[in-house]
Amino acid sequence: MPGVTTAFPQRRLLPVAARYVALGCVAVIFAFPFYWVLLTSLVPSDHVFDFPPSLLPRWDFANYSAAWQGTPWLNYFLNTGFIAVSTTLLVLATSTLAGFCLATMRFRGKNVVTILIFLSLIMPAIVLIIPDYVLANSLGWLNTYWVQIVPWGASTFGIFLLRQAFLGLPAELYDAARIDGCSRRLFLWAIGVPLVRPALLTVGLYSFLGSYNALLWPLVMTSSNGTDAGVQPIEVGVYSFIGENGTSFNLLCAATVFTMLPVVILFLIFQRSFVEGAIRSGLKG
Repeated sequence: MPGVTTAFPQRRLLPVAARYVALGCVAVIFAFPFYWVLLTSLVPSDHVFDFPPSLLPRWDFANYSAAWQGTPWLNYFLNTGFIAVSTTLLVLATSTLAGFCLATMRFRGKNVVTILIFLSLIMPAIVLIIPDYVLANSLGWLNTYWVQIVPWGASTFGIFLLRQAFLGLPAELYDAARIDGCSRRLFLWAIGVPLVRPALLTVGLYSFLGSYNALLWPLVMTSSNGTDAGVQPIEVGVYSFIGENGTSFNLLCAATVFTMLPVVILFLIFQRSFVEGAIRSGLKG
C-alpha cells in the first residue's frame, strides 16, 4: 500500500534526526572549552577581559611567539617525551604480565590479590603525596627521572583492562596450545599479546596521556632554577604562566594550545584502536 510505505520512513526519520540533533548538542558542549582556549590564545592582552566577549577569532598569533620565548620549551618537550614513553612501556609490561596471570593462572589467594589490586582505586593519590615525598627523598630520587617514572609503572586500570581482554580469549586456544606443548610464556607473547593488541593500545594511550598531563606530582617532586627545565615535564612549563602577581590568560592559552597538539594528533591516529579496545575488553568478566 502506498500510504504505508511512505509513512514508515517518515516515522523512522524523526527519531534519527532527533538523535543527531542531540549528539550535535553534546558535541558542541564538549568542544566549546577547546574552542574558547583557542579563541583566547588569539586575543591581544588589552582585549582579554572584553565584555561581551567576541566568539570570532582575531587571528593575532603574537601570543604564541611571546609564550614560546623565555621558556625552555624544547627541554620540556624532550623531558615529557622521555618520561611518558618510559612510563607507558613500563605500564604495558606490568599490566600484561599481571593481567595474564590473573586471567589464566590458578593460585592460592588469587581472588584476594585481585580484590586488593582493585581496591587501590579507592585510595586518593593526594593523601599519599607526603609519604611518597618522604620516601623519594630517602631514596635520593628527588629532581630525577626515576621519581616520575617508577611510581607510575603499574596501573590498576591497565591490569583490569588486560585481565578482561585475556578472559575474553576462547578457552580452546589455551587447551590447543597446552596440547601442542606451548609454555605459558610462549603463549603469552606469541598468541595472547597479538590478540589483545587493541586493549594494549588503549592502556598505552591512557598511560601516555596520564604521564603527559601530569602536574601535581612533578611539581612537588622536582624543581627548576627558572632558566632550565631540568627534569620537569611540559605541564610544569604551562603552570609557570600562572604567577603570584597575575596571570596572562592569552599567553597561558597559547601555551596550552601548542602543548595540547601532540596528544590530539596521537588520539586521532589511534582513536579506532582506542574505542575497539575499550569495547572488546569488557565483553567477558
